Amino acid sequence: MHGSVEHSWGWGHSAPSPLLLLTLFLFAAPFGLLGETTRQVSLEVIPNWLGPVQNLLHIRAVGTNSTLHYIWSSLGPLAVVLVATNTPHSTLSVNWSRLLSPEPDGGLMVLPKDSIQFSSALVFTRVRRQAQFHPTPTLQLLEFDRTPYPPYSLADFSWNNITDSLDPATLSATFQGHPMNDPTRTFANGSLAFRVQAFSRSSRPAQPPRLLHTADTCQLEVALVGASPRGNRSLFGLEVATLGQGPDCPSVQEQHSIDDEYAPAVFQLDQLLWGSLPSGFAQWRPVAYSQKPGGRESALPCQASPLHPALAYPLPQSPIVRAFFGSQNNFCAFNVTFGASTGPGYWDQHYLSWSMLLGVGFPPVDGLSPLVLGIMAVALGAPGLMLLVGGLVLLLYHKKYSEYQSIN
Repeated sequence: MHGSVEHSWGWGHSAPSPLLLLTLFLFAAPFGLLGETTRQVSLEVIPNWLGPVQNLLHIRAVGTNSTLHYIWSSLGPLAVVLVATNTPHSTLSVNWSRLLSPEPDGGLMVLPKDSIQFSSALVFTRVRRQAQFHPTPTLQLLEFDRTPYPPYSLADFSWNNITDSLDPATLSATFQGHPMNDPTRTFANGSLAFRVQAFSRSSRPAQPPRLLHTADTCQLEVALVGASPRGNRSLFGLEVATLGQGPDCPSVQEQHSIDDEYAPAVFQLDQLLWGSLPSGFAQWRPVAYSQKPGGRESALPCQASPLHPALAYPLPQSPIVRAFFGSQNNFCAFNVTFGASTGPGYWDQHYLSWSMLLGVGFPPVDGLSPLVLGIMAVALGAPGLMLLVGGLVLLLYHKKYSEYQSIN
């Protein structure tokens, strides 16, 4: 099967000026990481001419001087390879015989190779269940394995044909699957879905958490629907792995704001950064939702464990990650756990959704919304207006009093 959709849209001794420093910074940054206001986006399912249908989705976002490649696949665990190049003419090359072999190294390439400015990957390895979640500063990945519920490896899921879910209007596609081996029948009437969506320009979705996206980003929405709970108010978690930077793991930063208009009662934004900016990033709000559409009453807190080198136990291997990056890589992993032991939860309607942005360049930054700016203007302007009116009254009163002549 094959499916595709497109959517167009000499220094002196004096100190250097800020404008000169900014100019030097921009010229030093790779063209592929500077960002584009709009991009021409295409989605294509790469056909496997050698045998059965394989889910390999290529999102290509072309700008004036750069191209972003998002390669998503459910070969093995669900994974995405993100590549940014400094040319609008870079292409994806797939060697299916090598990609599907036990040694897939070199089966996936973006050409020309010297145009690549950044590349990394995310692998969604396991879905876990646990009774409660108690985050600690030194939380290890094995924390999940202390629960009585065995994890579900996404490498052992059966997935839908991604071609059937391509949506030209929204530039999206959905990977939907369930475990091939499910003796407890937890997923007998349920499924796990990963909805991938690209964008040709900046905007914001209608549903919370309403992450601000740009033409340099791709959004992933994870939805667990209809799976039977196993345990009293137990929690779901998602294990995510990424490539390390040598011996180190990527950093995770927290940003805080006083504005919660787009995600009520959520004032935090988490970011995973692959190196110093501008570089690649993943971005999410620490909130999930137990109803559709999501809202404040169905919001669930999310807890992300610190990134740790994945040395304690082997991770499920992604063929596309190995095909692009080779076999000699260090991985780091973290867990995102959804909900708390009290309050709303998945058990309410057997529904859970969580969103993440993936992109290159500078992560989108939320400015203060018009509503908050209006409130601030009223809050700060009213006292000033009162002082101004009071001052005018006193001035006029003093002037009127001074016009009376003294009586000798």
